[in-house]
Amino acid sequence: MRNIIYWVLSAFLTLAIAIVSLRYVTNFWLLSFIYSFQIHLGAAFVAASLVILAVRRHVYGFALLLAALLLTAHGIVMLKEFGEDSRETGTAPLFRLMSFNVAIDNWKNSTAIADMVIASNADVVNLMEAKPLTFHLQRLFKVYPYHIGCDHGKDSCDTLVLSKRPFVTRQVASIGSLRKDRLVAAGVAFGGQTVNFVSAHLTKPYYDDYQAEELEDLDKALDSLSGPLVLSGDFNSSSIAPAIQAFLRRQKLKTVAPEPTTWPIAFGRFGIAIDHIFARAPLHLTSLKRLDDNLGSNHSGLIAEFVLDSDGGTAPAR
Repeated sequence: MRNIIYWVLSAFLTLAIAIVSLRYVTNFWLLSFIYSFQIHLGAAFVAASLVILAVRRHVYGFALLLAALLLTAHGIVMLKEFGEDSRETGTAPLFRLMSFNVAIDNWKNSTAIADMVIASNADVVNLMEAKPLTFHLQRLFKVYPYHIGCDHGKDSCDTLVLSKRPFVTRQVASIGSLRKDRLVAAGVAFGGQTVNFVSAHLTKPYYDDYQAEELEDLDKALDSLSGPLVLSGDFNSSSIAPAIQAFLRRQKLKTVAPEPTTWPIAFGRFGIAIDHIFARAPLHLTSLKRLDDNLGSNHSGLIAEFVLDSDGGTAPAR
């Protein structure tokens, strides 16, 4: 009986490890979300391997344990790929950015969210699914007199970008074919240098191949921007998902590693980061933190501070 249990458990674990390992062969959209949980699944596979070895010590069980350890270790290595060394300079940051998915049905916390935005002292705020803030816009505009989005009532209030400084450039566009106007690109001048702020809200990766289309469009949008750039938003995927990795490599984007986890809320710091803030040189993050309270959203928000290389140049961004 013990031998039967051993081989049944081994078969199930082999299949599970094989599914997660498919990331090294293909980036199939149906499995993309699973790839975001590689570290969590790898740790679960390690535990399962130990259970199997407790049932019976056999070379195949040790092989499964090794495979599980390799999956976990590689996931941790991938998390660090897009991190960069701290750029703490002892001087005040150039600017502060907040990024937060409010959640489209989060009406009861709208007042508290507006209060949090105002108290954040952020220079630029990127809000997604901002419909619940419809009745607080005028109060927000007193602190942030420059805005993009939410101009035509609550039905048009999805992405909302707020700024304390005027926009040098501004553009609203669609990425992919599923949803409209979820890409905002705006230039804001800090210290004589225009910084490109890009907000993106991507579709969940298991919705067919819509996210792949969105990343292609986002690639083209970023290629058209020169100069310092910061990209923030809800990607609905971890930075270790193959499609996100490829995109970050192409665009030479960096963040702080490990990134603060933002979803699911119930997992706390043991979740994954599907909301991101990235920067492209000569811009660098000096800090990236999760907001203290999710205020009813199913995502945690982020706040980041940035510095610009002293030799970053003075050519204005397009």
